[in-house]
Order: sequence, then structure tokens, then C-alpha cells
Amino acid sequence: MSKKLILCDCLGSQQMDAEGLERATDMQCSRVYSSLCTTQIDSAARLIAAGETVIACQQERPRFEELARELEAEIAGFTDLRDRAGWSADSASKLPKMAALVAEANLPVRGELTGVRTLDVLSEGLCLIIGPGEVALEAAEQLRDILSVTVLLSDMSAPPVGASFEVIRGAMRQAQGALGGFELQLDRLQQIEPGGRGMPEFGPANDGAHTQCDIILDLSGAPALFPAPEKREGYLRADPKHPAAVAKAVLAASQLTGTFEKPLYVRLEPALCAHSRAGQPACSNCLDACPTGAITTAGDFVSIDPMICAGCGACSSLCPSGAISYDAPPVETLLRRLRVLADTYRKEAGSAPRLLVHNDTHGREMISLSARMGRGLPADVIPFEISALASFGHAEILATLGVGFAAVDVLVSPGSDHDTLQREAELAQAVSARTTGLLELEDPDALSDALFDAEVPDAVDTPILPMGTRRQVTRTAAKALAAKDAILALPDSAPYGAVLVDTAACTLCLSCVSLCPSGALGDNPDAPQLRFQEDACLQCGLCVNICPEKAITLEPRLNLSDAAFNQVVLHEEEPFACIECGSLFGVKSTVEKITEKLAGKHAMFANPETAKMIQMCDNCRIQAQYHSQDNPFAGGERPRVRTTDDYLSKRKDH
Repeated sequence: MSKKLILCDCLGSQQMDAEGLERATDMQCSRVYSSLCTTQIDSAARLIAAGETVIACQQERPRFEELARELEAEIAGFTDLRDRAGWSADSASKLPKMAALVAEANLPVRGELTGVRTLDVLSEGLCLIIGPGEVALEAAEQLRDILSVTVLLSDMSAPPVGASFEVIRGAMRQAQGALGGFELQLDRLQQIEPGGRGMPEFGPANDGAHTQCDIILDLSGAPALFPAPEKREGYLRADPKHPAAVAKAVLAASQLTGTFEKPLYVRLEPALCAHSRAGQPACSNCLDACPTGAITTAGDFVSIDPMICAGCGACSSLCPSGAISYDAPPVETLLRRLRVLADTYRKEAGSAPRLLVHNDTHGREMISLSARMGRGLPADVIPFEISALASFGHAEILATLGVGFAAVDVLVSPGSDHDTLQREAELAQAVSARTTGLLELEDPDALSDALFDAEVPDAVDTPILPMGTRRQVTRTAAKALAAKDAILALPDSAPYGAVLVDTAACTLCLSCVSLCPSGALGDNPDAPQLRFQEDACLQCGLCVNICPEKAITLEPRLNLSDAAFNQVVLHEEEPFACIECGSLFGVKSTVEKITEKLAGKHAMFANPETAKMIQMCDNCRIQAQYHSQDNPFAGGERPRVRTTDDYLSKRKDH
């Protein structure tokens, strides 16, 4: 019991059982205070100074953090028991839910951006303001003492007299990059001509100008320069007709100087990527889903620009091979949190809880409003906060059900990737036969009603221990939720399934084997066979695209039997015996087909002797060619190549 939990019932507005929490979590608890942030702040100071404290209050977190700085002490963590459990109209005991939340808070790694890989981004304050003169020039005046400003006029406004910042006119051809590293290309660029009397004038227009900046403040009112502009760091956009929005954007721009830590949200293992092989397309799930364009094709694999990646997590959920994995925090941390929550609740309550997945903005506010103004959450609903909803894919849903939760609901926030969430929820439902609720609600009362009125299904009898890759977790959870040897039909987009071969069309060319990115398709070096291991198949479609006979189709399914780990023969034929030495080579039907088409009909195989070479192994074919009539190897010695020296010596002789 290294950490101590500090409890406060918030002026007696919630019931807290310190002894029960200690018993359920093995975590030392303080006595229950009533006004720890005000009249009992001295007690809070003593507890914080003692070190290794977790405070059961999120509302007053800034106050306690400031107190810790004054004391030169550290707070181990915070957890919100009041909004998430204490304020609820449910008459059932809140102790199991509180115990689960406390046990989660006591984990050494929390679900925040703790230990996340980062890189430093330097912004020197080079700001490009785009917009009509009336708005853009006023914004530049406000920022000129803070940032190094250049104004790109989007209308025919006259340049100002004596401006302390650069003013240009032109059209944006292309913009790339993010905070601290924007690359811009401009056409029809005009700069102010220095000197002369009267009003300043712009010089001649030039195309193809290149420039760089750290910040872009777009007040043009035109379409955004980037996809998902709200996710592009360093790109601020406001409607020039709304002064409040412009002022907010100007204020935000003024804060974007210095060195910032950019989280590396995802981890990429190119060797596992099934994007393409030998120019043949296969999986493009991440490319299709990425809202910011951070993922691009890089030959047979994909590449992720960490500066553009906004960390939505959709690529991680949709990647069939595990080449892309969410890393802020890693999936292992999320699975550990789920298991601790389920185990602690089930141990104390004797029944299964439900999980409500939400993000740290919209979802957190909805739960807080529901608790403060409405009925709150049911006693068996445990809120689970993550930063990226789209990263909670089918594997995470199935793991949740597998560790002992009875149901999973996702509170969808505005701007979330609904398509990815829907696709992953449908896949999880096909495996588990349980519906994952996607709650697209903005009314806290409607959220409470939906959760209180929902029917609760039965949970698994024996919870699993989720370990390994997302594919392995999916399989383990599916075995706990369905019949262990079942073959489950899945949606067409599923990354699990079988390969079906039309044996009448297949010639065993083995093109599919040579390009299969996961090794699911294989051959037999001793016999003409096409072999398949179902568990390894990604359903990427590369084999379908490469097959010259169009003999391959895919069947999305999840085979839970052990047979999925074994190699099975999809197609085999009798090998052909060399007519000279008798050694086996090739496929009998293929050799016979080639002989039928070429013998006596092609110039190279016009006579019976040359036609026999089709039916010989490599060694015998070379021998036969070497000893044949008009053998090119039997010619005399080739004449010596004449060089420049030969010509020069001949001229000297004459």
C-alpha cells in the first residue's frame, strides 16, 4: 500500500466508505473529509507533503496542484469519484464502482499521455496571415509585436503606408506541413515596390514562389488549405465576418512560439504492412481513414508523417496486420486498465459491470453535467476515458467483454470518426453477438436515460486475460464469448477469413505465395501444392489482385478451431516426370498444356527434338540444347573485339 487515497464527500453530497475501499483495493485511505479544498486545506497540505497521494477529486485539481508546487511535493494522481460514481440517482451500492475507479487510479501507468514518445517542435513565430485587407491587416497590427508577421492579401486592397510588417498579394498554389514547418508555394506573387511618391504599389506578378512559415492564420473565408483543418497544428482558421472568432484565432496564434512537445501517437512497423507488393495493391484501410492526410504510400508500405498525425487512432483500429499500433498510451496499458476495472468491480459486487467509453472533452463534460444536474450514471456503468475514440476498435471491444464486462457503449463526440467506430462495432457484434451502443447524444439527461433504460446482457462466466497482439486478443475473447470451435461469419471488411481457390482455374503458378505479406499462403518444395494457414490471413486481397487466372476469392470469417493454425492444402496436382532422367518437376497438367500449344506450332519447337525439351527438367534441357544440331554453344571462338588501338596501329603501318 505505497499510495494513499485522500477522500472528500464534497460537503456531504456523496456517501464514501473508506473501510470498504481499503478492503476492496488494498489501498490505504484517509478519513473522509468534507471540505478539503477550502476549510480543510491545511489537512490537504499535510497529506500532500507526506507524498504518494492520490486525490479523489478532479474539479479542484488545479488548486491542489498549485498547493503541491508551493510545498515542492508531487501528487501521484487524481481520480473523480463524485461525478463518475457518487452523484447518481441509482439506489444500488456505489462501493463496487468506486473501488474499481480507485484501483484503476492506483495503476503505475495511467491512461493519460504518460511515457508517450515525443519530438520537439520549434516555432520561431514566423506567421503568415491570409485574408482581405480590412481583417488581415488589423490582425497583423495586433500580432506584430509578438510574431514575425507577413500578410498575404486575398483581395485587391491597397497596401498600407509605412507598415511594420511585410505585405504581399498572391494565390496559394500548395501548402504542406504543420506547426513550425509549413512549406508554401505561391502564384501571382506581388511584393510592394519600395520608393516613389504617393501610395505604395505592388510590383509585377511572379509564379512559383516558395516560402516557409511556422504559423498560418487563415482569415480568408475560403475553403481550408488542409483536410481536417481543426486537427492541423499551427493552422488557425476563422470566418472574417465574425469578429469574436477572429479575435480568438489571433489570441491562439500569439501563443504558438517556442518549443513544443509533439506526441508520437502511433508506432509503425513497415515490415508488417500489407499495403502492396510488386506494384499490386492490397490493403489501404489506413490511407482511406486518415482524416489529416498524414499517411501516404511509400512503395510497398505506408509512411506516417508524425507532424501531421492528429492521433485519432483510426489507423490502429483498422490495420489488419498490426503494422500500425496506437502508442499514446500503448494498447497494453488500455487492456490492463480494463482488466483491473472489471476484476475489482466483480469481486466486490458479485456481478458484472457495463463500460461507457468516452473522450476527455465532450464525454467528460457530459458525465459531469449528468451527475450535477441529472440522474448521473447507473451504479453498474463504469466510465472509461480515452483520448482517441477511434482507437477503441473491435479488438478492444471484444477484450472488454472478455475480461468480464456485460456490455460496452461508446459516447460519440462531435467530430469523431463515426465510420470507423461503426465499422468496428459491427465487426465486434458479428463475433460476440452483442451490440455495442454508439451513443451520439449531446443532452446529459438523454445519456442517463439511455443507460438506465438499457437491457443488460449476461457476461462471460470465466473472464480472460487479454495478452498479445490485437489479433490474438480478438481470438482469445471470441473463444470466451462464442463456441470454441465455431466458424463465425464476418462483414466483408473484416481482417480475418479464408482463401478459396477455384481448382479448375488454378495452374499453381504460386504468384500468390510469393507476394503474400503475412505468409498465410505457402507452397511445398517437394510437390506442386498451394497451402494455406487461416489464422495468418489478413484478407488484404493481394492474392486476389495478383492471380492471373482470377481463381482466388476471399471469405471473411473467424475460425475459432485449432485447425486455423494448421496449414491445409487448397490445391495440388500430380508433378511431371522428366522424359530423360525421370526427376519430378513442374505440374503435369501445365506441362501437357504447354506442349499441346507449342509443339510443332512455334518456331522454337518446330521439330520433334526441340519439342521434347518442354518435357525435360532444367538440367536435361540444358544438356539437350548443348548437344543439339546448330547448338549456339558449339560455335567457333568469337573474333576478338577491335579496339581504338587496333585502328591507330593500322594507320601507322600505312
